[in-house]
Amino acid sequence: MSTTDKDNTGQDRRQYITFLATGQEFAADIMAIREIRGWTDTTALPHVPDYVRGVINLRGMVLPVIDLKARLGLGLTEATVKHVIIVVNSGERTIGLLVDAVSDILTVSQNEIQSVPDVMRETQNDYVEGIAVLDGRMVTLLGMTKLTSSFGGIENLIEHAA
Repeated sequence: MSTTDKDNTGQDRRQYITFLATGQEFAADIMAIREIRGWTDTTALPHVPDYVRGVINLRGMVLPVIDLKARLGLGLTEATVKHVIIVVNSGERTIGLLVDAVSDILTVSQNEIQSVPDVMRETQNDYVEGIAVLDGRMVTLLGMTKLTSSFGGIENLIEHAA
């Protein structure tokens, strides 16, 4: 199946990879995921926001690692060997997202996605694309293009700090 398909009702269906951060389930379009790797200690950088854990060397590329929990305003992650880094490609950017665990691959129909509540829009979380309600589970769908574009200045900070 491709990442976008149609179900028997003609609704678009997309595949998402789900992951946990702070006990909540999030998902990203599977096409934005480059790889999933175990936690690796990062090299800290000065003068970057708290949610930037630092950088790692990913096969010769300096990869910024973002603590998703901290980026969402939910506190810093105490990273252990059980945590993973999801390497995300989006446009010109590649970043690592520190999450608790990767859990599943889901196929979601458009009619299973509800719009973001107004209260979330007011907090400028425009990288939340919607909420998928599946068998009693609520999964927050994150738009990787918008999420990675919100880190636009990080590359400059990394270059100046290195």
